[in-house]
Amino acid sequence: RAMVKGLIAGEEPGSLLVHARGALKRKTEALAAGLDGELSARHRFVLRQLHGHIEVLERQLAEIDAYLIEAMAPYAWAHGLLQTVPGIDRIAAALILIEIGDDMARFGSPERLACWAALSPGNHESAGKRKSGRIGHGNTAIRHILCECANAARMTRSTLAAKYRSLMVRKSHKKAIVAVAHKMLRLIYLLLSRREPYIDRGIDYAAMSARKNAPRWIRQLEAIGKWPQPAAAGNSAAAH
Repeated sequence: RAMVKGLIAGEEPGSLLVHARGALKRKTEALAAGLDGELSARHRFVLRQLHGHIEVLERQLAEIDAYLIEAMAPYAWAHGLLQTVPGIDRIAAALILIEIGDDMARFGSPERLACWAALSPGNHESAGKRKSGRIGHGNTAIRHILCECANAARMTRSTLAAKYRSLMVRKSHKKAIVAVAHKMLRLIYLLLSRREPYIDRGIDYAAMSARKNAPRWIRQLEAIGKWPQPAAAGNSAAAH
């Protein structure tokens, strides 16, 4: 984002490399090559319009997120419980509660909830062996949310991540993610039914919460202009 702002402002390509973050810091040569070119006034105009549009959308998303979290106040106990599951942040927890509610009695069992959420594979037995069939039809919205959460969970140090790795030995990534999402939904049913948090002894919950919420916090701060931008190379040199 800072690089795009620099291009719009007409800064020299070389000075923009100081804005590289994360993995981009290891790709400075490729970035320099990509920035080496002419940017006409017309190009800058288009960039300015696109950048402005993105900033408006981000401000709107930040407002929607804030409104969504505020609406979770009456369900704070359930909202907090869901966030103890690896891969589920406060926005995902809110979206899950919007879809399934906080009263699991209406579903009756984890199996019925999984079926309703389009995460219940059809099963049949042959010669004493249980075989899984295709995922049935149901609420695809909650299925998509949980698959996103499962994808986030696979990158944590947790039993859910371990399950994903074990499934990858014999399944594709997509099938493994769906299986982890199914497990997460069953966990959610139990947590809400028992009103107990999920405990995984291998997890530092404070660190996990910071990691999964930090990107959104940074975006929200950037959207309202409260996140400090790296100083330009020239300014840094002048300071010394």
